[in-house]
Amino acid sequence: MKRKIASLLKDTLDGLSTKGEFRGPTEVDLTRPRQDGHGDFASNVALAAAKAMGVAPRALAERIRAAIPPSRLIERVEVAGPGFLNFFVSAGAWRDIVPEILGQGDTFGYLPANGKRVLLEFVSANPNGPLHVGHGRGAAYGDSLARLMTSAGYTVEREYYVNDAGRQMDILALSVWARYMEACGQPVAFPANGYRGDYVHDIARHLKEAAGDSLIRPDDAPVTGDDIEAITDARIAHLKAALGPLYGTLHGTGLKAMLADIREDLEEFGVRYDRWYSERSLVESGAIKRALALLAAHGDLYEKDGAHWFRATRYGDEKDRVVVRENAVPTYFASDIAYHLEKYERGYDHLINIWGADHHGYIPRVKGAVTAMGRDPARLEILLVQFAILYRGGQRAQMSTRSGDFVTLRELRKEVGNDAARFFYVLRKSEQHMDFDLDLAKSRSNENPVFYVQYAHARIVSVFRQMRERGQTMAEPGASDLGLLTAGEELALLRALNQYTQVIEEAAETREPHQLAYYLRELASLLHAYYNAQAFLSAEDPLRQARLTLLLAVRQVLANGLMVLGVSAPEAM
Repeated sequence: MKRKIASLLKDTLDGLSTKGEFRGPTEVDLTRPRQDGHGDFASNVALAAAKAMGVAPRALAERIRAAIPPSRLIERVEVAGPGFLNFFVSAGAWRDIVPEILGQGDTFGYLPANGKRVLLEFVSANPNGPLHVGHGRGAAYGDSLARLMTSAGYTVEREYYVNDAGRQMDILALSVWARYMEACGQPVAFPANGYRGDYVHDIARHLKEAAGDSLIRPDDAPVTGDDIEAITDARIAHLKAALGPLYGTLHGTGLKAMLADIREDLEEFGVRYDRWYSERSLVESGAIKRALALLAAHGDLYEKDGAHWFRATRYGDEKDRVVVRENAVPTYFASDIAYHLEKYERGYDHLINIWGADHHGYIPRVKGAVTAMGRDPARLEILLVQFAILYRGGQRAQMSTRSGDFVTLRELRKEVGNDAARFFYVLRKSEQHMDFDLDLAKSRSNENPVFYVQYAHARIVSVFRQMRERGQTMAEPGASDLGLLTAGEELALLRALNQYTQVIEEAAETREPHQLAYYLRELASLLHAYYNAQAFLSAEDPLRQARLTLLLAVRQVLANGLMVLGVSAPEAM
């Protein structure tokens, strides 16, 4: 509706401009008045243009109002205050949304394709352990954003960047080998900074079944001192030399097991990717060398203390960053530079990274590297997701876990279900801290937002179930006289239905799925009020048909909105 009214006003201003009766912006934006009685939409275009035209804003607003042609969209237009134009939408125009919703069905709310390709990278957790509840929030946010942007006309590709070439994967391999040696009856010292979850025992057990005793080696790495990181690196280097080609078997077993676990966990959560992009492929293809050569050609690399450094301070970072260590091994940051260059070269209009909030300090160096390579940093958008803290009975929750010292996403899903997890995760802005109330998420009460919205959908389905049980029938929706919908609850629902497409568009543009979650909760509230205030099945037939048609439209929008958030729309609860 907002778009239609704005178009009508723009046409009016264009006409006045042609006649020399208006000078100013003809691209208008409408707002929703904060006070009741000030109409459905308001414009300050007269206030914006009056000074340049040398006329009083209110007089100009009256001129514009008089020029607006009669339209079934508008009941009236009023000039208010110093020169605002307040538009009152006609009841008939609000009702037009019902056949539009029912005609489009599951596709209602989808905007025309805008021709823009977006690459959305999210979660991308290191494959060295199960996903935890923090990753779960990033997964729910990223997938909901991808669905939102698709609905808003973007072509979106989802990508998971697999950190399969770095030091952390070597530490996982060392941890698995230590548990493998233990399973073989030859226990060795477990690395002080190794991965201690029970999942490491599981991987080691499978490795022993597949490789037998072939990976048994003496744990005699020449280590000195008490530097834990240095000791771990020395043990990894010694293990690589001792195992030779078999180290690939050890490393690959851990990687394959964890990737399979992560992929299964995400798919069960309703999150699927178009591409799983391997960091190792950047090494093997020479992409890292190519990216660093590009930085060097621009004068942004230098050598110091045997390492190679990126001049990140040139681009706003607090200090320069190592890209190649003294031992000639590229850093994780070097891989990230190459990965982003490769992203740009794939030709997307926009790149979106969703990172944990603890990566905030990483943004300047990545943006700086992108700029140094001659790419437009404005095409790269980095969104941050804060961690989620679980509470039970008002106290921070201590859930049982098989994975070390954190709670897994799988455990959370098992306790509260996918729907509650996804809906609760997107109820707040991603960059805000989140307290996840487990008791509320499991409750069947109006205070539980996901239950409240799903119950609205199920309630509508139950009305039609009762209709059939009574032997009543539903006429073709197009045959209903929607003009009979005059009750206050009905008009409120019609206005809310008209907002859905605008909510989709604005939530996509601001990257805020919580806007849609709030909208669905408000629509559910209006439905519950309507259900309690008006009779549906006992009304006279023409009114009954009109009300049932309205219910069908509300049910469709609830289902469509829940689908965008990756939440089910149950028919019974």
